[in-house]
Amino acid sequence: MSDELRIAIRKSQPFAEFLEMNGFAVEDLGDETYSVSREDELPVMVNVTDGVVRFQANLCSTSNIDTKEMYLKFLDLNTEVLPVSFGVDSTDESDPRLVIVESRLVADLSDEELLGVFDTMELATDRAEELLTEQVN
Repeated sequence: MSDELRIAIRKSQPFAEFLEMNGFAVEDLGDETYSVSREDELPVMVNVTDGVVRFQANLCSTSNIDTKEMYLKFLDLNTEVLPVSFGVDSTDESDPRLVIVESRLVADLSDEELLGVFDTMELATDRAEELLTEQVN
């Protein structure tokens, strides 16, 4: 039989165990919420509710970007960092935050899809840091 013939095998694995095997640190915060981090990257908050997994990374206070020009730059950056996007989390009205967000259906979530979300969030974080550094300089 030829070594060129390969079969992809799919198996189910618990969320935290899978991420830890792939180099992530996972902290269970309760209520189906996790803090997930890798090396020197920002932690990503992951929440699973109603069959949807939501990812969010907190970048900075919106007071750091509080100009129309900066908001437009972040909106423009959204086209470069798909499928994740930049948004504003105003849960704390006294300190709205610039965040990176993404959501996926839990059903049939593949390993490549899940790891791809984290890779894209890291890319978006790097792009945001570049933009914020340009603003300071």
